[in-house]
Amino acid sequence: MIPRIVGFIPLSLAVALMSNVWADTEDAAQNTATTEFSLANVAQRAAELAQTPYEPDRPELPHYLANLDYDHYRDIRFNPARNFWRNEGLPFQVNFFHRGFLSQDRVTINFIDDNGQAAPAIFEHDLFNYGKNLVPDDMPGDLGYAGLRLMYPLNRPDIFDDLAVFQGASYFRALGKDLNYGLSARGLAIDTGLPSREEFPVFREFWIHRPTPDAKSITLYGLLDSDSVTGAYQFIIHPGVETVIDVKAKLFFRKSVQKLGIAPLTSMFFHGEDTDRFIDDFRPEVHDSDGLLIETSYGERIWRPLVNPIGLRVSNFQVENPRSFALLQRDRNFHNYEDLEAHYHNRPSAVVEPQGNWGKGVVELVEIPSNAERYDNIGAYWIPERPTAAGQELNFAYRLRFTKDPEAAMLGGRVSSTRIGAGGTDILDPNKRKFVVDFTGETLAKLDPATPVEALVFTTSGQLSKPIVQANPEGKGWRLFFELTPNGNTAADLRAFLRNGDDVLSETWSFRWVRE
Repeated sequence: MIPRIVGFIPLSLAVALMSNVWADTEDAAQNTATTEFSLANVAQRAAELAQTPYEPDRPELPHYLANLDYDHYRDIRFNPARNFWRNEGLPFQVNFFHRGFLSQDRVTINFIDDNGQAAPAIFEHDLFNYGKNLVPDDMPGDLGYAGLRLMYPLNRPDIFDDLAVFQGASYFRALGKDLNYGLSARGLAIDTGLPSREEFPVFREFWIHRPTPDAKSITLYGLLDSDSVTGAYQFIIHPGVETVIDVKAKLFFRKSVQKLGIAPLTSMFFHGEDTDRFIDDFRPEVHDSDGLLIETSYGERIWRPLVNPIGLRVSNFQVENPRSFALLQRDRNFHNYEDLEAHYHNRPSAVVEPQGNWGKGVVELVEIPSNAERYDNIGAYWIPERPTAAGQELNFAYRLRFTKDPEAAMLGGRVSSTRIGAGGTDILDPNKRKFVVDFTGETLAKLDPATPVEALVFTTSGQLSKPIVQANPEGKGWRLFFELTPNGNTAADLRAFLRNGDDVLSETWSFRWVRE
């Protein structure tokens, strides 16, 4: 595992597509002889790079940077008075991250001016405050940077807040209004959760468009590179109550990839209400996200509560042309976390909305055992059914929403909690597992308590008791509970939803029970 201090998912994870995405569409052959820098220029670079073997841009760091520990690295901070565009009255500002500690890769950063011309940002020692670190004034001029931070007045018109960060491999994350950093996105996931070592593509170069004085969004491009694939990415970032990132990507394969993860999300789940083993922590729950939500092309919503397993878990959901998939933080009650520093109740949810026809494939969820909250141990992404091959080109687009409540307009029933314990009533039976699932939502809250709501519950293994559904006035919803008698050590995939006659009242609750 790699510490979350730079946003990496653990190495043990070492754990689109548009209708013509597998064809040679608009861009690889697009004429790039234009006076203004665009995604086509990055695509041309990526295509050329794919014809050569992968070479990381990781020149050796001077000892005073290579030997930094976490605390000393954090003591190097960009001087906010030197933020780019700070003194020009523009609606966005940008600054950079220093190389050092775990940030070994050199990232080239370019600015695109009002005429569409790109020029690199040269390393400057004086852009940073080095705190207690003893560093020379004459650092190498080609040192480069480790990533970038975009800033925008999200919460107050007179203060520029963090908007988005691109740092570490192909990781990036963003904030909406009044939120704290939590989960991250990645440009690409390769061979995640396989016995072989996971491959981590890197954004080795960025180009940032200078915004106009009245700009409501900002555009940047990224050049992705790895042993197996190169890529050209466009990010158009729209800040607000929810920050929306429109992503376009064009991939060029040096070699085939066994498992290709599109639009990957990565998060942390240490423990929550569904944790059925003792965790010696004063806080009831500790997580950045509490569930995976998938919306299928025909409108079914599938909710899978997250777990911190004893052993690696990989779950696949067959979905053709998904409307969306997301890692959500549904639980917003501070008292379910009791953390005055981490503010887990205020972490963003992230929703991936495919643009165009992504075709057949699966949404894969990877859950990795973790013994600390500093590790990202959750991954979710889309895997296309069609395999990749050397020399292939692939294009895809999606919208990524970082937001507090992506379900604010939802009226139907949704899962608000999942609890698991021993079966039985007055005498507990550890040979059985009792599941208690609470559903809430405006439609459910308006039902008369005498309404004959029933649950359909299914399992792939073991025996189920008769499910019981009752109105829950305390939660303004309905509660389902049932017991599972496991079939030895065989895992059980469970599904359940509420209905009233022929009317489906809720999303589908999905859970994989494993004896641990």
